[in-house]
Amino acid sequence: MKKIKRNIIIAAAVIILLGLYYYIALPAVNIHSTEFWVFLGILVLLAAALFVKKKNLSRYELRESKGLKVILGIFAAVVIVYLAGALLSSPIINAKKYQQLMTVENGEFTTDIEELSFDQIPLLDRDSAALLGNREMGSMVDMVSQFEVDDLYSQINYNDRPVRVSPLKYASIIKWITNNSEGIPAYIKIDMATQDTELVKLDEGMKYTASDHFNRNIYRHLRFKYPTYIFNDLSFEVDEEGTPYWICPVKKYNIGLFGGVTIGRVVLCNAVTGETEDYAIEDAPQWIDRAYSADLLIDLYDYHGTLQHGYLNSVFGQKDCLVTTDGYNYLAIDDDVWVYTGVTSITGDQSNVGFVLMNQRTMETRFYEVEGATEQSAMDSAEGQVQNLHYTATFPLLLNISGEPTYFIALKDDAGLVKMYAMVNVQKYQIVATGDTVSECEEQYTSLMYENGIKEVEEDTREILTAEGKITKIAQGVVAGNSHYYIMIEGSDGIFDVPVVDYIDVIRYNVGDEVTVEYKEGEKTNTVLSINGADVSGSDKEE
Repeated sequence: MKKIKRNIIIAAAVIILLGLYYYIALPAVNIHSTEFWVFLGILVLLAAALFVKKKNLSRYELRESKGLKVILGIFAAVVIVYLAGALLSSPIINAKKYQQLMTVENGEFTTDIEELSFDQIPLLDRDSAALLGNREMGSMVDMVSQFEVDDLYSQINYNDRPVRVSPLKYASIIKWITNNSEGIPAYIKIDMATQDTELVKLDEGMKYTASDHFNRNIYRHLRFKYPTYIFNDLSFEVDEEGTPYWICPVKKYNIGLFGGVTIGRVVLCNAVTGETEDYAIEDAPQWIDRAYSADLLIDLYDYHGTLQHGYLNSVFGQKDCLVTTDGYNYLAIDDDVWVYTGVTSITGDQSNVGFVLMNQRTMETRFYEVEGATEQSAMDSAEGQVQNLHYTATFPLLLNISGEPTYFIALKDDAGLVKMYAMVNVQKYQIVATGDTVSECEEQYTSLMYENGIKEVEEDTREILTAEGKITKIAQGVVAGNSHYYIMIEGSDGIFDVPVVDYIDVIRYNVGDEVTVEYKEGEKTNTVLSINGADVSGSDKEE
């Protein structure tokens, strides 16, 4: 009876230990999961230990024990299958399959990447967004003692705006004990273009987050609902109504046991209620922005670029081998978030052969053959323009400025705050413009493109017209620091722009005076070339 009780106690202890391990480590019950094979190995070794304990054999008897040999044979088989699976799943054996995991299309830069208005350009990087988020949280006296901002800061498109969002988290285990019944009450939302920061308070708190414990921890919640799924990196997003969700991509293994990882499914988990929805990747809702992580997409493109002529060539000859550059950024195109990074030779020279855009929802990938400077070279050029201020450059954002591929770079001070902006021409990176505002930077950049012959002044083919009559209205304004008079003439609906710097006598005119004006018609105002026969066309200014 005592022996039976002891065996029951041992069995119960083993089950508890295994259950505790599973509860903490959360391995997927899936042969593609490395953690599953580790769990299996531990299970076999535990069986061997129990066998030895139960039999109480001498060293000689242990060496001769058939039962122990069988158990150790099973352990050896587990190890061999794992190692063989790892080798047979590797690029060494399957270079062609790895190279074909991602389909890459050639894109047209000026067609695919439209010119953005300044209020749509994300001016902040993740670190700057985190500074703003922490500052906003610090102003919330009622919350700051209980909660902190999580460091996720996912970049998404929200109502056609580039924003970063991050949930709050419990400040400590004690704060979790005192607040977990209500959940986490808010998340941070930062507009990356305007830098507006908002603490979005929820009607009902989030009960399922990474900072929760026990069964409400988001990873444990997902594991118990989907025991066989192997999840990739989770991201925090909000739908178009502002409801917080966890976007949980499920890995798909395309090559052997452990190789060729892409995304096969996406689970959406409501952070407030814990309710989940499971989609095949091709059926995932369009509002989600991140099924594929940037790191996974870059790995897939590196396989595509380096394995064109096999694995050995990628290591030794390296013919036609291309890799992504160090670092990446994000572009918002057609309500999706695309990862941008440069492409360079594997030998690591100081120039790019082009760049790629990779869709984080669909894995669609486009390559643009635009030779030019690497991002690091552009960052060095931008820092060189303001070296006396000791600003540091953020990783560039690729923009279309007047049809030219252009690196847009934020320049930050030692405190991590954005102080200036720079634009660097991708193909001629010695052309660098800086400014305290985006518009000032763009204006200087456009001037430099004219000066360097990249952009030419279009010939003005507008017809010269004449208007004659009395002045019915006259007003003064300032454009780019220069005074202008705007007049209206009897019998015409147009507004005539007279630059004072070109025709100083315009200040003598008043309402009711007769004038004859030669002008070229513009969209908003007409550009005056002469007034009362006084020729000012030498300036050839346009509105």
